Amino acid sequence: MKTIFRVAGTELRTLFYSPIAWFLMIVFMIQCSICYVGALEGVVRQQEMGGINLNSLGSLTYRIYLGYNGIFNDVMAKLYLYIPLLTMGLISRETSSGSIKLLYSSPVKVREIVFGKYLAMVIYSLVLVTIVGLFVVSGIFHIQHPDTGMLLSAMLGFFLLLCAYSAIGLFMSSLTTYQVIAAVCTFVMIGALSYIGSMWQDIAFVRQLTYFLSISGRTQKMLSGLITTKDVLYFVLIVYIFLGLSIFKLRAGMESKSNLVKAGRYIAVVVSALAIGYLSSIPGLIGYYDATANKSMTLSTQVQQIIKEMKDEPLEVTAYNNLLGTHWYLGAPTTYNMNLDRWERYMRFKPDIDLKTVYYYDSTLDAPYKMKSYKDKTVQEIARQHASSMKLDFRLFKSPEEVRQLVDLRPEFNRFVMQLKWKDRKTFLRIFDDQIVWPTETEVAAAFKRLQQAKMPKVAFLTGDLERDVNRIGDKEYQGLTKLHSFRNSLINQGFDVDSVSLETQDIPSDISTLVVADPKIALSAVTMEKLNRYIAAGGNMLIAGEPGRQAILNPLLSQLGVQLNSGMIVQASKEFSPDLAALTITSAAGSFSRTLKRRAEDSAKVSMPGAAGLSYISGGQFQVEPLLVTDSNSSWNRLQKLDLELAITASAGQAAKPAGEAGSPSQKAIQAGTVTFSPADGDTKGSVPTVLGLTRQVNGKEQRIIVAGDADFMSNAEIQRRNMPTANFVFNTALFSWLSYGEFPIETYRPPSRDNRVNVTGAQVDWLRIMYSWALPGILLVCSAILLIRRKRK
Repeated sequence: MKTIFRVAGTELRTLFYSPIAWFLMIVFMIQCSICYVGALEGVVRQQEMGGINLNSLGSLTYRIYLGYNGIFNDVMAKLYLYIPLLTMGLISRETSSGSIKLLYSSPVKVREIVFGKYLAMVIYSLVLVTIVGLFVVSGIFHIQHPDTGMLLSAMLGFFLLLCAYSAIGLFMSSLTTYQVIAAVCTFVMIGALSYIGSMWQDIAFVRQLTYFLSISGRTQKMLSGLITTKDVLYFVLIVYIFLGLSIFKLRAGMESKSNLVKAGRYIAVVVSALAIGYLSSIPGLIGYYDATANKSMTLSTQVQQIIKEMKDEPLEVTAYNNLLGTHWYLGAPTTYNMNLDRWERYMRFKPDIDLKTVYYYDSTLDAPYKMKSYKDKTVQEIARQHASSMKLDFRLFKSPEEVRQLVDLRPEFNRFVMQLKWKDRKTFLRIFDDQIVWPTETEVAAAFKRLQQAKMPKVAFLTGDLERDVNRIGDKEYQGLTKLHSFRNSLINQGFDVDSVSLETQDIPSDISTLVVADPKIALSAVTMEKLNRYIAAGGNMLIAGEPGRQAILNPLLSQLGVQLNSGMIVQASKEFSPDLAALTITSAAGSFSRTLKRRAEDSAKVSMPGAAGLSYISGGQFQVEPLLVTDSNSSWNRLQKLDLELAITASAGQAAKPAGEAGSPSQKAIQAGTVTFSPADGDTKGSVPTVLGLTRQVNGKEQRIIVAGDADFMSNAEIQRRNMPTANFVFNTALFSWLSYGEFPIETYRPPSRDNRVNVTGAQVDWLRIMYSWALPGILLVCSAILLIRRKRK
């Protein structure tokens, strides 16, 4: 061991008595400074501008250090430029000068030479880690409540990557007597290890080996705060491989062994490392440590409990991937390991998840235009053309008839979908048409729960009186809220079952959790009313939504609840939107339904209602009543007279054309400047009015819950996906059905927001930090290195 330290000391003196080590330290410090100060300045500027909600930016620790332009991402992406310049002379300098022969003839062992030189590089790596640590310590003081666990995890990943690069550089230095060639070979090897993970991914056995060898992305989990034994052991094995190869390469220069024996040594090192790496990658053998402050890299406690209830029964996940589908790329053969990473957080708690993929071709029912663009060609001919263009073996794909023998995917529009099988139960897990695409923890947990229980909360929608339709995609209909497969927040994707019921011919099913009566347009029959009254009296949960102008249809039903739809409609003054569009405030009572809705309410998010009637209710009746949405008393009011929307839109031009002093009717006077104004003469009344109420009472030993809304459009396809106005409609709707199902679904995966969303520095202080980190400290290093090198040269 003493010999190893002596070799390391000699190598460090050689390293620091050369300009290259000091030059790289200075450049590295300047690079870190530019990244840190630049990221910090951006946050400070937003903070000092005011009016910007920094909570929406997420964790500032992640943004400054680990984001796209963060310190760790930037410096780790450029490490390959530093290490080869440091390692290129470790061994090649000895071989080119002939001093290696002296080492061979000395009592120093080859492994002591290799370990000593490598130890010197580890110590230099610690110097680079210390430089990064300087900016980490600064961030601890500059960021309020920084996530120190995430930072320490990132520093560990940074250090391990340095060690791996150093081992690679040392081996390359042992292959040649030319230092420049050693540096180039190190560049090439690092590039090869970064690229190899994308090679031969369509060959099942080979892709496991190449993916394990890939160094690309190996630090990603540690940068996010998750330390795994698989990733740590990977870097240890990379060091083991290249140090082992270096030792055997140097021994080959001093031993007269056959080429077969020499090759056998190299193969033994690589094979043993791959074997250990394979074992370390088995899901049940991987250890995890989540260093983040709010355990964001770990499944929530409730989801862990759901997985625990699945016990030791294996879970089979079969992805059905359509060659002609718009999401083919999600399940292509080359993405197997990427999907394995997506499932790893679940395999952490259930290692017996088995991933499979079935490849097939069929018509793209969700994008028929793709098929129409191929004229006079069958589906098989189109599929062959696609397979040929992507260099795929067409025999890999099942025909439409073959795949339908396994499962009929036409109800899923032949999209990419995963079928989960546990025991004898199956369910689908879908991907979605949004920016995330892949199912999140909430949707996966809902699918797991669906496998575990035969009964899911069922929401039945009343039909037969021209109510809103759950099977249509029109603006006024409810398919998006209920059954739209490609919409993440659709009830069926959140753990609910959805059905329709006509009370003219059917009774209300006994197994439903909620009955929805949404905007009936004709009077409810005596038979329907009698069944609804019995359901309410028995304590059934309901959601009743009406519309202005149809108060007479629902008020007889609502009278027994002590609630009435008010005459007229809510209008709201606005220069941007139609006056019948009201933006409603979410109350604290509604915020208690879900933590996500509470956060949106705290951020002043609104729920949009185009054409809403106000509600009145009796306090102290049989139901306890809580307003859930209320109007803004300053900008909105109740209007009794019918609103002429076309007149409201064109009023601005009409006002300009009318001669001065010309009088108009009260209704005309109430419309000015393109919007509606308050007019007591027309019967308008001001004051905050509820448009959605929550009713509760105790019946038959349980709490009965009823929602009454003065608008049915807030749940419509148009409003939950409104683009021209930021709303919380789908969050509010999901919270309502969660409350009606007693919080059983959606699965709660909420985590508290990051606390590190403010900084303690000002713009002026950032300017001083830039001077200190980009000029002063590098200048001090430059002066120290110059003094040391000049004194060394004189000696």
